[in-house]
Amino acid sequence: MTKGHARQGTATIQGISRRDFMKFCTVMAVSMGLPEAMAPRIAAAVTAPKRPPVIWLSAQECTGCVETLLRATHPTLEHLLLDLISLEYSETLCVGAGHQAEEFRARSIAANAGNFILVVDGAIPVKDGGIYCKIAGRPVVDILLETAPQAAAVIAIGSCASWGGVPSAAPNPTGATPVHKILAGSGCVVINIPGCPPNPYNFLSTILYYLTFKRLPDLDDKLRPKFAYGRLIHENCERRPHFDAGRFAEEFGDPGHRQGYCLYKLGCKGPETYNNCPSILYGDVGSGSWPVGTGHPCFGCSEEGVGFTVPLHTPARPLHVTPPAMFPAAIPEEGAGATALAAGVAGLALGAGVVALGLSLGKQAEEEED
Repeated sequence: MTKGHARQGTATIQGISRRDFMKFCTVMAVSMGLPEAMAPRIAAAVTAPKRPPVIWLSAQECTGCVETLLRATHPTLEHLLLDLISLEYSETLCVGAGHQAEEFRARSIAANAGNFILVVDGAIPVKDGGIYCKIAGRPVVDILLETAPQAAAVIAIGSCASWGGVPSAAPNPTGATPVHKILAGSGCVVINIPGCPPNPYNFLSTILYYLTFKRLPDLDDKLRPKFAYGRLIHENCERRPHFDAGRFAEEFGDPGHRQGYCLYKLGCKGPETYNNCPSILYGDVGSGSWPVGTGHPCFGCSEEGVGFTVPLHTPARPLHVTPPAMFPAAIPEEGAGATALAAGVAGLALGAGVVALGLSLGKQAEEEED
């Protein structure tokens, strides 16, 4: 092990107390849906002397997916690059440039064939032979098709790489295409980490999972890790109780908006977007540090067919909870207390009916299985 790495019985790890380091590993285990008992195994993987090589390709993108890693604090970018992985190639972070960088990329791929992780950010243009995005004079689509089959796994980071994102918005003049569609039928293992930009910890947790278990985490039908994209934003939003109670902001800056009411009427796409934004937040600066927490509706950046597709202030299409056709006033008029109370009682009755129906259906399904 190199100097400063964890050793049995040492008090510090990279300047961090062993106790704090194990707390970090425990938090990372829980964030990935693993039991706390996995913390020692994660710690062993993090402090292992051999680092997995990573090749990072950038296509049609804004560099936001690289920038998001600069905001991470556990682990920090330098800890990630110098201690956890071996970043062999990245157009943004390479020290070398031009033919020097390209030659090193080719040597690294040859030396680590079958063992390196390929990270791709940005959509892949395919129109006119892919001439709309080139690296060293070659279409990035050709480089991807050449490199991906030699990788142990491919991580498409960001919405552009995951499902086309901004470049694929109509009329999609360059034929921008997500990575997994380019590699369809190639046998390559692809995992999507959508978001614009994605939360760095969804990417870092995926890397840590791979380091620990030597395989990728469980994925959903859109190739996203379930630990990060397994639930709707709407389910964990701090404004969800206001949605259930029928309290909505009608416009930016109105009393309901200032009091933290639900942003559904302002076009919040949380009811149809899968992500863990309200659970892990952004920037490590405390509560409220995510779009809805700052008073802006979620626009579904991480959901295919929503972000950059559905107009910003168009009401969402709730996947599990259908809002009523008419809403009570966000700020009831004076004297409307009795009416509001009656509506509340009716709502409770309706909710109880829905729960009873769900239990009945569940019981019926169990009996059919038996």
